[in-house]
Amino acid sequence: MAGESVQVGDKRYRERFGRYFEDFEVGATYEHRPGRTLSESDNTWFALLTMNTHPIHFDAEYAKHSEFGRPLVVSTLTLAVLVGMSVSDTSQKAIANLGWDKIRLPKPVFAGDTLYAESTVLSKRESKSRPDQGIVTIKTLGRNQRQEIVCEFERAMLVMRRGNPLEEHAGY
Repeated sequence: MAGESVQVGDKRYRERFGRYFEDFEVGATYEHRPGRTLSESDNTWFALLTMNTHPIHFDAEYAKHSEFGRPLVVSTLTLAVLVGMSVSDTSQKAIANLGWDKIRLPKPVFAGDTLYAESTVLSKRESKSRPDQGIVTIKTLGRNQRQEIVCEFERAMLVMRRGNPLEEHAGY
């Protein structure tokens, strides 16, 4: 499904990502690659962009005296990277995110950690009010390089069905 190509002209091809509503299978797990190593700069910039002023994220001296002994990656950066890793496979053809639920952060993330993600389809149903769309709910797990789960969450999305009029305008 993800990353296929379609011919759009003579000797011309366009890469296609994502899954249509019909392509999701309840119980299927999709691994998202490549992984992403988070740097100290990623963490500092994200803290600045989001106005997160807690020193545990960017003050090494402060963090040295915490239970972690070093700066923590901002938890919403971890969440954002894992969501981003899943987009090309699970929500590239989504019309909208409907919500995130049950967000858990069981282990800390530090600069230098590499994140990997996978999403399992929990449910899917046709939209009652939009016949060219359906609702898909997935659970995404984020693991570090030691295979420890560092983040997990559920996400519901409104996903286009094949033949949706948006396809033509979005270049799908």
